[in-house]
Amino acid sequence: MTRPDVTQQVTFLHTADLVETAVFYQTILGLKMVLDQGRCQIFQVNGAAFIGFCEHFEGANPDGVILTLVSEQVDAWYDYLTARNVPVEKPPTLNETFNIYHLFLRDPNGYLVEIQRFLDQTWPQ
Repeated sequence: MTRPDVTQQVTFLHTADLVETAVFYQTILGLKMVLDQGRCQIFQVNGAAFIGFCEHFEGANPDGVILTLVSEQVDAWYDYLTARNVPVEKPPTLNETFNIYHLFLRDPNGYLVEIQRFLDQTWPQ
């Protein structure tokens, strides 16, 4: 039996403030809101990858969650974010353990956002 297709991917996370979250993801990160369901909003990261934020996941905890955005332009993201006075928790750094180059910031919900470039040549492009 052949595995059925997966055509898109959405990660849903909790937010207590959809407005503040939308401002961050649309204005700061430049993601397009593709669906507003009232208590949930979904943003397109690229292609078939999406992130959604919902107000009805009470009790959700941002600890242990890392939202990773993959980009070849980690240094350019750092410049872009700092020019907009977005606090960066960890500036661009080489992580030899995982063979990546990355930075960290937090979104308005306390989620850790990582922007990284895979240095491993086996990562699919």
